[in-house]
Amino acid sequence: MDYSLAAWKILCAQLKDAREVASQNRFTLGGILFQRAWLQGVLVFTSDGDGRSLLLDDGTGVINLSLSGEFRNHLWRVGMYVMVVGGHIVRTGEPPMIKVHKIVDLSSFPDREAMWYLEVIEAYKMFYQPLI
Repeated sequence: MDYSLAAWKILCAQLKDAREVASQNRFTLGGILFQRAWLQGVLVFTSDGDGRSLLLDDGTGVINLSLSGEFRNHLWRVGMYVMVVGGHIVRTGEPPMIKVHKIVDLSSFPDREAMWYLEVIEAYKMFYQPLI
């Protein structure tokens, strides 16, 4: 993982258009190179048994979340609003997946969802728009 590349604040709908480049699990979207994605949304599915798999809906689409280690021990529930940062994984014939490096329950912050869309737009305008 190349940590010199920032985790890109992005929406699920945008991730589906990301294309893999030749080296080390890197992706490009509109000329922007990234490995990790930063998303926020509502959990719409949690696996009952192993706690390894979640589905996140950010209002623009749904993405699979793959949990490992310490994150599996937390009780994730449908309806929680969470922030997720992790490695983007493209799977042929299936929706994209995020291998979770960080997940935080933001459910106790009621305005967080409304602010997220503004954060994504602001980050794009400040850091990425001049590149395209």
